[in-house]
Amino acid sequence: MNQFPEGFLWGGATAANQFEGGWKEGGKGPSVSDVAKFTDPKSMKELLDVHGLTDITDEDIKEAMATDDEVYYPKRHGIDFYHHYKEDIKLLAGMGFKVYRMSIAWSRIFPRGDEQEPNEEGLKFYDAVFDECLKYNMQPLVTMSHYEPPLAIATEYNGWYNRKVIDFFVHYVDVITKRYASKVKYWLTFNEVDSIIRHPFMTGGLIESRFKKEEFEEVEYQAMHHQFVASALAVKITHENIPDAKVGCMLTKLTYYPYSCKPEDVLEERERMRSIYCYSDTQVFGEYPKYLLTKYRNKGWHIKMTDEDLKIMKAYPVDFISFSYYSSSCVAHDNNGLEMTTGNTVTAIKNPYIPSSDWGWQIDPIGLRISLIDLADRYRKPLFVVENGLGAKDVVEADGTINDDYRIDYLQSHIIQMWHAIHDDGVDLMGYTTWAPIDLISNSTNQMSKRYGFIYVDVDDYGHGTYKRSKKKSYNWYKEVIETNGASILKDE
Repeated sequence: MNQFPEGFLWGGATAANQFEGGWKEGGKGPSVSDVAKFTDPKSMKELLDVHGLTDITDEDIKEAMATDDEVYYPKRHGIDFYHHYKEDIKLLAGMGFKVYRMSIAWSRIFPRGDEQEPNEEGLKFYDAVFDECLKYNMQPLVTMSHYEPPLAIATEYNGWYNRKVIDFFVHYVDVITKRYASKVKYWLTFNEVDSIIRHPFMTGGLIESRFKKEEFEEVEYQAMHHQFVASALAVKITHENIPDAKVGCMLTKLTYYPYSCKPEDVLEERERMRSIYCYSDTQVFGEYPKYLLTKYRNKGWHIKMTDEDLKIMKAYPVDFISFSYYSSSCVAHDNNGLEMTTGNTVTAIKNPYIPSSDWGWQIDPIGLRISLIDLADRYRKPLFVVENGLGAKDVVEADGTINDDYRIDYLQSHIIQMWHAIHDDGVDLMGYTTWAPIDLISNSTNQMSKRYGFIYVDVDDYGHGTYKRSKKKSYNWYKEVIETNGASILKDE
């Protein structure tokens, strides 16, 4: 009987900034996500405006902080996990989850990010959450920073561009790993660490309008360097505080194909993939790849890094590589006249051979297998798929059911390709956590209508609703997949 390996970690993933709510409760301070405004793109052109959807200015922040509004700042309420965590964790456990990937809101522990003493009420909240997980034998997999630096880090320190933020983050990591040493064994440092290039405010606390336009890309990579040093120090501290812990990096696995077999298109694809792998190369191998240093030199950039920085990065690489995978797309040397699409808020050329979701993300399960093979061959370390799923507009039928067969088809096809990567290609895969097993606020557009979960939450894009949780058709389907360790969908493989 075909199954996944014994001990395979099945589960789901959420992020505090999209899920938790309670933005002013329990001593929490505001994060960069609490000033992200709701948008409602009406066209593919609007969806492709990644920069416009995520750029935030000082004026935007001032406007946001002058109000307690939660309608146009929906991440402030999320789906109110803060008050529903027992119910939500029970629902996840009902599917048989072995692991639950979640994040700690940095500003719930250190409201400004720069304090010496942590917020005890925030620490107690996560104590309760982890205890609830462990009650059901569900291991927490915790992301230390997931798109939510404390707002003061952005407004008063210029985000991760400021070297002082390394010390603030390291202090935060020391506090949480000591506090939860007996409760959390799996950790990730930065969610999609590469996304600082696409979401400089959300990931790095960088307010672009404060910098000269022609210098901002260099600013982003300087901030990235500080995150690399902080990530290595987080690995060091976590291993000191929890000797048996496993600490991983997390990257956006964007998978590209050459649009044609023209050598120029193939070269474009290789260069694009290097622009993705450079972040994991640095964290896995503990040193900058030569091609990235060459880029710095050719652009005339002077990224400030000390010899001690480089020693720290080399001494404390990550234990495993985790990544998100949703879709693939194409690249060409010349994209004039070619149809464009979006995937994980990245614009690219549409692949004519594969279908697209309502949000333009192309559905390519074989691309997941290709990604697993590439990462396994490149790094020879364990891998973990920590985000994968289909965002769709679910419909509640008259009898209350949500028949999301499209989501089942998407997930099943991707799980099958994971099994082939393990069985046929020898990939060492630790586990799989689908994105947003309970519906939550989407990231760049801050919409609720883009739903991923097995569990429907009765709230709309404007925060209206009962917040009642309801199981979709996919809930029992995923429960059976986990109960049979994948055998229920591998009968014909």
